[in-house]
Amino acid sequence: MKKEVAFNDIIRKVRKDTFGKGPERIHTTFVENMAITRMYGNFTPTEKFIAQTPEGKKMVHSARTHMIQELYKCKVPEGLEELCGSKLIHLFNDIKVDEDVAISVFLFEKNIEQG
Repeated sequence: MKKEVAFNDIIRKVRKDTFGKGPERIHTTFVENMAITRMYGNFTPTEKFIAQTPEGKKMVHSARTHMIQELYKCKVPEGLEELCGSKLIHLFNDIKVDEDVAISVFLFEKNIEQG
C-alpha cells in the first residue's frame, strides 16, 4: 500500500472517531518534512445546519480546528509516526466552512518525503 493511502486512512479514522464523520475525499502530498492533507466533505448534517448562521459558522470552525489541535497534542494517532519514520512536531490546520474543505499540515522532525 502506498504511504499516502495508509496516511489518509489514519487521518480519516481519527476524524471519523472524533466527529462521527470522516472526509468524503482526502488527498495527501509529502514534501520534505511535511505531510499536506486536503479533505473535502467533512461536515455532519448537524454541523451543516449549525453553520447556516454567522455565529454557527464560527462555532463549527472553532470546534473543528481546536478539537483536532488538542487531539494531536494529547496523543499522536496510532501508526502515524511509524508510517512516516519520524516524530510529529506540530499540526497546523484550518477549515473553510462555506466550501467544506479542510487542510492540515503535519510537520515532522525529519524528512518524510518518498525518494
